[in-house]
Amino acid sequence: MKKENLVSVPFMVLGIVFCVCLVAANLLEAKVVQLGPISVTAGLIVFPISYIINDCIAEVWGFRKARLIIWMGFLMNFMVVALGKVAVALPAASFWEGEQAFDFVFGLAPRIAAASLTAFLVGSFINAFVMSKMKIASKGKNFSARAIVSTLAGEGADSIIFFPLAFGGLMPVNELLKMMVVQVVLKTLYEIIILPVTIRVVNYIKRVDDCDVYDENISYNVLKIKEI
Repeated sequence: MKKENLVSVPFMVLGIVFCVCLVAANLLEAKVVQLGPISVTAGLIVFPISYIINDCIAEVWGFRKARLIIWMGFLMNFMVVALGKVAVALPAASFWEGEQAFDFVFGLAPRIAAASLTAFLVGSFINAFVMSKMKIASKGKNFSARAIVSTLAGEGADSIIFFPLAFGGLMPVNELLKMMVVQVVLKTLYEIIILPVTIRVVNYIKRVDDCDVYDENISYNVLKIKEI
């Protein structure tokens, strides 16, 4: 096997955390929480972490490794949604009283599931693409700016796709737009606040993994999964 096709322990760990964050975010989306004057889903706690990990992977190992982990995250999310549907369809024991609550969490409506998975794919790939292109253009400098801009692009695309697909026609347009803007702003602020930690993690991985990829002369075709 070619050396560039191998994956390291840091990459494997980040990949696992990435997938866990995505699955957890989908489950936490079932709860709406109040933050002062605004209402957001509990998924906001963990979902931005997936974008931070996306930034780390694209920065250290390049777009091709980011593409691999994005598709893996998509498949794990799809698997959990599918298994949840199967579990909901199974007959409950006569003595069990948690059926309604279980169905509420795992019985994700097909429309919501499709919107979530589609938005994740598009947003994550845009995030990785912007990060990759900006790294080449800046010759590897200004990581903080690249991380923020790529997150804005990715989260913006995610919200533009998810909210209209999931809630279009179910709420007033002005409320839909408000939710989209609030989610993008809060998730970007999340990234900015945690940037000092992200920078230290990226620098540490580059040092211990001896890797700092620049995506020159590569294909950005998102379907070339085997090209890692």
